[in-house]
Amino acid sequence: MLSARGLFREIVDHDASFQLFCSIAAGGESQGGWENARIAALVPDSMRDLAPKITRHGADEDKHGRIFNALLRKRGLPAVPVPPETDYTMLLERRGIGLSHEKLRGERSLSEEDIVVYLAHSRVTEQRAADQMVMLVRCFGDDPELGKAIRMIAADEDNHLAYCHEELLRLARAGHARTIHRVLRACALAEIAVYRDVSLAVMGHMGRLLGWPAPKAAALAAGIRGTYAYERFSGWHRMVGLHPPERSNPLGGLPTSAPEFA
Repeated sequence: MLSARGLFREIVDHDASFQLFCSIAAGGESQGGWENARIAALVPDSMRDLAPKITRHGADEDKHGRIFNALLRKRGLPAVPVPPETDYTMLLERRGIGLSHEKLRGERSLSEEDIVVYLAHSRVTEQRAADQMVMLVRCFGDDPELGKAIRMIAADEDNHLAYCHEELLRLARAGHARTIHRVLRACALAEIAVYRDVSLAVMGHMGRLLGWPAPKAAALAAGIRGTYAYERFSGWHRMVGLHPPERSNPLGGLPTSAPEFA
């Protein structure tokens, strides 16, 4: 019977599949770091109090990218190009989700609605990231090679998700509730479809690298499609609810460093 632990153990133990896994993860985190840095630079004057938190968010994402690249270096492996069909960030942008890279490359200040869109988009994608890290901690939390890195990233993702909840609740009280609800729903429905497509693409590449037999590959694809069916029916609702975080101001203070990895 297939299990998440067994599947990821197989991927991690094989150099080529580990190389692709870390390269995809590093690319996505580094892209998130750039996006947050640009948003922080373009925050409107009316929301400048958010800039340090957005900067912190971006610094954490950059750190995660460095950690995944450092894990590759420990194996003596270079990063490899990310196949476009596995590029989660760009596939979301093509669906009109989040702020466009064209807007972020400009110098014009963002609007308050742009910041609401950014936070709503982040609330959905950080939910996915936090859920994935919970799974990876279960699989590798005690692993001597990966455990420390995985636990560090997981803690950051929990903070990022809490920050999105806190700021969106504050903005809802300030009069943005209707926009937040609309954007969260659109983001969640688009994200679950992109996540399905990216998961199928990643597992397709892994299957070819690891020589998975056709029945195993088919079972994994069926599982991914089944997860999407559940999320499309009702599971997406968990990605749009807002709850006060257990700890206030989760992105306050200085970011933690990772000198042992970077």
